Amino acid sequence: MAKRDFYETLGVAKGASADEIKKAYRRKAKDLHPDRNADNPKAEADFKEVNEAYEVLKDAEKKAAYDRFGHAAFEGGMGGGGAGAARPGGMGGQGDFASAFSDVFDDLFGDFMGQRRGGQRATRGSDLRYNLRVTLEEAHRGLQKTITVPTAVVCEVCHGSGAEGGAEPATCPTCSGMGKVRAQQGFFTVERTCPTCSGAGQIVKNPCHACAGAGRQQKERGLSVNIPKGVETGTRIRLGGEGEAGLRGGPAGDLYIFIEVQDHPIFTREAESLFCRVPVSMTAAALGGDIEVPTIDGGRSRVKIPAGSQSGKQMRLRGKGMPALRGGGMGDMYIELAVETPVNLTHRQRDLLREFENLSEENNPESSGFFRKVKTFWDGMKG
Repeated sequence: MAKRDFYETLGVAKGASADEIKKAYRRKAKDLHPDRNADNPKAEADFKEVNEAYEVLKDAEKKAAYDRFGHAAFEGGMGGGGAGAARPGGMGGQGDFASAFSDVFDDLFGDFMGQRRGGQRATRGSDLRYNLRVTLEEAHRGLQKTITVPTAVVCEVCHGSGAEGGAEPATCPTCSGMGKVRAQQGFFTVERTCPTCSGAGQIVKNPCHACAGAGRQQKERGLSVNIPKGVETGTRIRLGGEGEAGLRGGPAGDLYIFIEVQDHPIFTREAESLFCRVPVSMTAAALGGDIEVPTIDGGRSRVKIPAGSQSGKQMRLRGKGMPALRGGGMGDMYIELAVETPVNLTHRQRDLLREFENLSEENNPESSGFFRKVKTFWDGMKG
C-alpha cells in the first residue's frame, strides 16, 4: 500500500513554514494520541504515521530531499545516502520517533510542569497573613503599630546561598543544572524532577551550619505598620516583600494584614456613619431640652431635644462620624432617642402619674388615632 503524502498526513500545504508544520504536528499528536483513543484500533498506526511525517518535514535537509524525490528519497539507491537521508523510522526507528516527540514535549507540557529549562534555582517566598485587631477609636484616628511576625528570613551567615561561608552552590551533576531528567520509555520520552537536586538544578556540597543548607531561618521579626484612618473589618493592607524569604535567593513573598475593628460599647458603625442610642427620661422627652452626648474623638456635643420627642427619633451631627478610607470627607453621627419608662415608683409618683393621665387625654395623638382605627375595624367585623 502506497504511503500517504507527508504534507497531507500533517494537514499542511507543501510550502508550509517550519512553524506551521510544528503547530500542525502538535494538533495531530494531541488528537491521535493512543491514550486518548483507546477505542480506536487505528489510532496507534495513525499516530506513528504523523510522527514519521514530522520527523522528515521538521528537518530542513530531509524536507528538501522529500520535496525533490518524495518517499523515494529515503529508500535505498535514490540519493538517499549521506547524513541528510536518514530513515524516518517506522517500528525500526524508535530513536528518531522519540526525538521527534521530545521536540514538542516542552510545548505540550512545559507550562503545566513548570519551568522548561534551568530548574528551579530561585523560588519566591510564601505570602503571609496577619490578623490585627484595632479599636474603633484607633480606626477613627489611624495609628502606627509595631507587630511581631514569625517568618522565614534570609540566613545571615550564608546570605541565602545555603552553602558554608557564602560559597556558590555547584551545578547538579545528574541533570547538569536542568532540574529535570529525561528517560525514554518505548515510544515516549518522560521528563521527571531530578532526584539528586529535587529540581533545584544545584547542590550544596558544604551546607551552612546555621540554616542546614536551606538558605533561610525561622525568626520573629518586628514590623512597623501604618494603619490608615477609616479602616473597617475586612480591610486588607499589603506589604510587598515583607513575607517569607525566597529560596536560593528568590524574591520574598508579601505580607497581608487583615483588619478587625472591635465592637464599641457606645457607638455602632455602618460604613462612615456612627450611631449612638441615648436614653432620655419621659419628662425630658415630653418637655424637651438639651443633652450632652460623646463623640468618637473623645469630645462632647450638645444636642437639643424637641419637646414631645418619641423613642426612635434621630438627630444628625454632621462630620462627627468616621473618616472615609479612600478620599476625603467625614461621615455623620446619628443620635437615636430611647424614651425611658420609670420603674420602682413611689406612692406619690404613682398618684401624680394617674392624675397626669387623667389630664392628658388630648396629649397622646398617636394612641388616640390608633384606638379610633381599632374601633372602626371591630365595628366593620361585626357588620
